Amino acid sequence: MKFGVVIFPGSNCDMDLIHVLTDVSGQKVEELWHKDTDLKGCDFVFLPGGFSYGDYLRSGAIAKLSPIMKSVQEHAAKGGFVMGICNGFQILCESGLLPGALLRNEDQLFICDNVYLRTETNNAAVTRGLPSNAVVKIPIAHAEGRYYADDATIQSLKDNDQILFRYCEEDGTTSTSSNPNGSVENIAGICNARRNVFGMMPHPERAASEYLFNKDGLAMFEGILSATV
Repeated sequence: MKFGVVIFPGSNCDMDLIHVLTDVSGQKVEELWHKDTDLKGCDFVFLPGGFSYGDYLRSGAIAKLSPIMKSVQEHAAKGGFVMGICNGFQILCESGLLPGALLRNEDQLFICDNVYLRTETNNAAVTRGLPSNAVVKIPIAHAEGRYYADDATIQSLKDNDQILFRYCEEDGTTSTSSNPNGSVENIAGICNARRNVFGMMPHPERAASEYLFNKDGLAMFEGILSATV
């Protein structure tokens, strides 16, 4: 398994991902520049968090036009794995690789905090290492993280078991107070119907090392490895 991390102007979580994949997980990683089109034989491509192109227009709206994204879309269409975290999730929605959109937070403020997530399914590579209804503590850092989709799309996500995580209380219950940004039905992460494209707003790469005093996110990377090796 060979991993790639796309680097856009404004990415600021690319090195965090590379550290977890290489130093923590012992994997081979290629840095993929946004102006290139060659995925360098990568099997699993990550779109990291940050502020690609300064978040002008809308978060991810310019990044979706980067030359590398045509190759990422072709990779996904062939069944290749793609995961977007935070800004990467926004880019995937803007690119049509995942349904829905990420809107401004309900309170119109940038939020940087630790939140609890409830695992809604383990029938996906990113959640394979977690039992259903497991609660993990993962950081968020975003201003446009409010997941939105119309009623039909939300129903389809539920019917097809495509919801990966929901924001929750420490005991796993969902509530308005546990929803940091106003996302529809507390949704924090989803996958596509083919289960090869994943997106989430929280940052598991920021909770995957004992040096950060939190390893809850490491199970997601371990699940990816076990599901894709």
